[in-house]
Amino acid sequence: MRGVAAAAGVTVGLVQHHFKTKDGLRVAVEQLVVDYYALAIAAVPDVGTPAEIASRRDESVRRMLETHPSVVNYIRRTVLDPRGSGRLLERLTELSRSEVAKLREAGLASTNRPESTQIIGLMVRQFGTLLLQPMIDEMWGYLTQKGGSSDGKPTLSVTVG
Repeated sequence: MRGVAAAAGVTVGLVQHHFKTKDGLRVAVEQLVVDYYALAIAAVPDVGTPAEIASRRDESVRRMLETHPSVVNYIRRTVLDPRGSGRLLERLTELSRSEVAKLREAGLASTNRPESTQIIGLMVRQFGTLLLQPMIDEMWGYLTQKGGSSDGKPTLSVTVG
């Protein structure tokens, strides 16, 4: 809480007054992350084929994450830390479930596959790059140091079938 207060330029007492506990602060941060995702998804009109809508939504989320690197860092730490006690992954999965259900009801998403498969596919598409790109960047750095290829640095693209 002290680090948060220092970064915000306020007293620890003010942070404690507003959020009460570290858990309260974490819940507020997680809600902000979920809100960013929801706004990115809502920015895409539900027009076109299911594949076009999914692609535009994925792109909107990608742009949101590019614009908010602190969100990317928070998600990486939270999702990859086995000691994490937060519920961010559950909350983002629930947001995805809700959106998939809406699209299915509107006839804008296939009902030929189980809803759970669509939700997991969506999460893997959006999180795959987010979580694996640092590993690719590290490998690329190592290979270029060792005189590897001078081709452009690769980026990860995840497709779930």
